[in-house]
Amino acid sequence: MRAALSQIAVRPDETVAERRARVAGLVREQHTADLVVLPELWTVGAFAFDEFRAHAEPLDGPTAQAMGAAAAEARVWLHAGSIIEHGPGGTLYNTSLVFAPDGRLRRTYRKIHRFGFDRGEAALLGRGEETVTVTLGDCGPAEPTAGLATCYDLRFPEQFRLLVDAGVQMFIVPAGWPAARRAHWSLLARARAVESQAYVLACGTAGTHAGVEQAGHSVVVDPWGEVVAEAGAGEETLVVDLDPALVAKTRAEFPALRDRVLGVPTPR
Repeated sequence: MRAALSQIAVRPDETVAERRARVAGLVREQHTADLVVLPELWTVGAFAFDEFRAHAEPLDGPTAQAMGAAAAEARVWLHAGSIIEHGPGGTLYNTSLVFAPDGRLRRTYRKIHRFGFDRGEAALLGRGEETVTVTLGDCGPAEPTAGLATCYDLRFPEQFRLLVDAGVQMFIVPAGWPAARRAHWSLLARARAVESQAYVLACGTAGTHAGVEQAGHSVVVDPWGEVVAEAGAGEETLVVDLDPALVAKTRAEFPALRDRVLGVPTPR
């Protein structure tokens, strides 16, 4: 299974429409991949709080249309990062979009943990209520199931435990992570992989959002916690080949998940 993570820089010298067109072109270029992943809020910038409402979109808005068309043309699964969703009653959400190779929107995920400590995203956006998984069909014989999380979610292992219990073999985590806490980004990505014995594909934005320098350094971590590949701060696309069967192999060789005591689902 080949994955491509594109850490889009949110440049002040281009409009949202121009960036959308540029990113659609980058997705189309990855036609040899099985899965393409984009970062969090790349249309507007994760820290451009004053712009959130002005650039909010419905789930069938211009970003969804452009990304669905690009996924269909490249014939790839596309995690299109996240948008500011204009939800029911005018509530805004940080919502991830996942498209199948036929261009159809297959899954959406509203970010559960909002960053800001009662300011910024935490004050402006509604909170997601559900964990979400998606099975990536036609990605080899394993057809891995991915669990969806976004940026700040990475700090909350209980969400990842719920996703493991739902049967996932990998986590896809788009982010707009600040450069000031890049060490946490790398540490938490590896921790979530080790404790869950699953792949972590963490795609962060590059550049600067509303004066906040972004970490970049998108990373893919395997079920043993080893970094398979990591992008530099200015590198745009990271391409890596994965073996989804490694997850079952790791869990069989070192069955730590079997020894869980706290928080284990009650059999029905």
